[in-house]
Amino acid sequence: MREALTMATGAARRATAEVAIEVRHMTMAYGSFVLMRDLNFVIRRGDIFIIMGGSGCGKSTVLRHLIGLKEPAAGEIFYGDFNFTRATPEEREQLLRRFGILYQGGALWSSMTLAENVGLPLGEFTDLTPAQIREIAALKLALVGLKGFEDYYPSEISGGMQKRAGIARAIALDPEVLFFDEPSAGLDPISSRLLDNLILELRASLGATIVVVTHELASIFTIGNNCVFLDAESRTQIATGDPRDLLAHSQDPRVITFLTRGEQRNEVAERDG
Repeated sequence: MREALTMATGAARRATAEVAIEVRHMTMAYGSFVLMRDLNFVIRRGDIFIIMGGSGCGKSTVLRHLIGLKEPAAGEIFYGDFNFTRATPEEREQLLRRFGILYQGGALWSSMTLAENVGLPLGEFTDLTPAQIREIAALKLALVGLKGFEDYYPSEISGGMQKRAGIARAIALDPEVLFFDEPSAGLDPISSRLLDNLILELRASLGATIVVVTHELASIFTIGNNCVFLDAESRTQIATGDPRDLLAHSQDPRVITFLTRGEQRNEVAERDG
């Protein structure tokens, strides 16, 4: 079983320009209520892929489908050539070990230090000794700018630092794919920009594919190079591609309205110029 998954993963790595994730004709529903229908998009290896759209359109629900917390009402999800939707629980578990996930609130255990939080996946999925786990946890915390905070508890640090600690835990097992659900939620603009910079650094240093749920325009244009735009009214996707290309060339008024909130078009043009 593990060999079959390894072969599928190997084939995916040899695939054209490296498709990391492909969603095919996916419908998301709660009972008879259809939230989104016929979603089709490709996430390339090394992308920072943005799932965006207005409130209530199902952005976080897409992410939950991608990591197997919800099942599609129709359609399929592929990781390379591996059909995640039709996989057995054992096959899924093997793939999930190569994911890193940051949930919206950071999801740190308040009764554990930052080092203990980061060490949780290492203790669960490796045979490392406690000393080795502590050493790796310290390294991961240093990578996100939290060197020296190993013995702090979540309540003793700021919200932005909690998000970075959550990222340190997400990268503990050196994942191939990172999923971030509203990473900038609740942060001030400076902390949000620092977090965006960290995401860019992680993509460069880890070579990971990163999937981000967000509606924050500053983050979308700072970090994203590919996206899917979900529309709550039509209950489907209405655009895919580089957010900057959509801003410059889309003819859909819904896309333009979303991407030009405030003076975003001018700000992007000034940064590019």
